[in-house]
Formats: sequence, C-alpha cells, structure tokens
Amino acid sequence: MSLISTLIGTLLFAIIAPAVGCLLAGLDRIVSARMQGRVGPPLLQPYYDVRKLFEKERVAVNSVERVYVAAALLFALLAGGIFFSGGNFLLCVFVITLSSLFFIMAAYSTRSPYAEVGAARETLQVMCYEPMVLLMAVAFFQATGSFDVAAVLGMPHPIVCSIGLVFLGVLFILTIKLRKSPFDLALSHHAHQELVRGVTTEMSGPTLGMVEIMHWCENVLFMGWIALFFVWGSPISALVAIIAVVIVYFLEVWIDNNFARVKWQFMFKSAWIVALVAGGVNIALLAFL
Repeated sequence: MSLISTLIGTLLFAIIAPAVGCLLAGLDRIVSARMQGRVGPPLLQPYYDVRKLFEKERVAVNSVERVYVAAALLFALLAGGIFFSGGNFLLCVFVITLSSLFFIMAAYSTRSPYAEVGAARETLQVMCYEPMVLLMAVAFFQATGSFDVAAVLGMPHPIVCSIGLVFLGVLFILTIKLRKSPFDLALSHHAHQELVRGVTTEMSGPTLGMVEIMHWCENVLFMGWIALFFVWGSPISALVAIIAVVIVYFLEVWIDNNFARVKWQFMFKSAWIVALVAGGVNIALLAFL
C-alpha cells in the first residue's frame, strides 16, 4: 500500500462515507420508529439536523474543544481511507482508536460534570471493546498471512469460515461501537435515561455537527469490518457481504429497541469474557490446528 493510494482512499471515503452514513442513520430512525409503532421521520432527517447545526452560531466552551473534535473526525476519515484502500488493518484499528481518544479529550476539555461523566464512560467503553478488536486483527493475520485488507481477495473462501468465533465476538462488541442499547452508556439518545448525550453535553453548532458526521463515518467503517468477513476472491462475494451487512445492521437496531441499558460492570465483564473466549479460542485453534 502506497501513501498515494491511502490519500486517495481517504479522500473518497470523506466524500462517500458521510452520505452513506447519513442514509444509514435515517434508515435506523425509520426502522426504530416502525418497531415502536410510529411512522418516523423522513430518510434524510439526519442530514437536515446536521445542516441546521452548521447554520448555528459558533459557540464553544473553549477553543480547544473544536480542535479535538476536528482531529477526531480527521483520524476517523483516515482510518476509513486505510481500510477501504486495502491497507493495513492493524493500522486502521489504531487510527480509529486514536480518533476515539481525541473525542474523549474534547469532552474532558469542557470541564462540565455531565461531559466528564460521559467521557469517563466513553473511556470505559474503549477498554471494553478494544481487546476484541485487537484479537480480530490478530486472527485476520493468522487466517490470511497478512494484515493488509486486500489479502481477503486472494482467499478461496470467506474468512468467516476460519474465524467464525471471532465474528461472533465482533458482533457482541459492535453494539458498543455503534452506541446501541444496552451498551449506550456514554452517548445515549434516549430521554428516559439518567445521562442523555453525556459526552456531547457542552457541544453545539458546527462542533456537534462534526461529531455527527464522525459517527456516520465510523458506522460505515464498522460495517466495512463486518463485510470483511464475507469477502473472498469471487465477484459474488460483494453481494454476500452486502446482505450480511444489512442483516447485522438490522439486528443491531432490533437490539437497540428491545434491551434496556445495563450497568457498566456487566458491560466490562461480558465484553472481556467474550473477547477471551471467542477470540482466544479461535486464535488458539488457528495456531495449533
């Protein structure tokens, strides 16, 4: 992978991912509304909301907050560019984690008690899902012999056949990554919960708009991770991957609407147990068999 291909991939991702992520967010709202017996907003409502945010006055608690959020968005775009250009998957994982850390620093910089609680919970969520993500990268290397995402195109079968347990573990932590209930501790959008929009409590206007765009890009990247399990050296694999992504995303929306929030202790224990069992066992099987 060359630097030019990464830059081109990042540029294309910066153009395409927000549009796809916006449509996913709108579809999420519609499906959630139908599950709750409501009609729901139009498909492009997330776009209207973000456009309105960018039209608002630039008001911030301090000047550092916007810089941290902009850095988080930049690294999220870079992670997507690395992944979809077929680059190093482990580097993609590290870059998207760096994006999360900048987002946490943005919340801490406001010195708001609610934002600090949300930032602490966001840090805890990173501690919960990161082991499984790293084990996924290790299993990917063991199955393909390379950390390059493009290596799956040379596989004679979907990589999920070799690392099926890892896929189940990724499905578990995906609920945390997508900020869905029951693991939406840091950035909840449900009004009946004790901490609503915790991390973004003091963010408004264009800063909050950048946060929403960052989440759209992250969702597209994470769905790309799911598609990675179902891609191999065959043209039909693209259709299989799209179907798998649709099923997984619908499953996450269904979970979000049918499960109440759990305590952070349960999230931490369950995420680490799943990572050690699913990821550890699968990696051990690949190493010894």
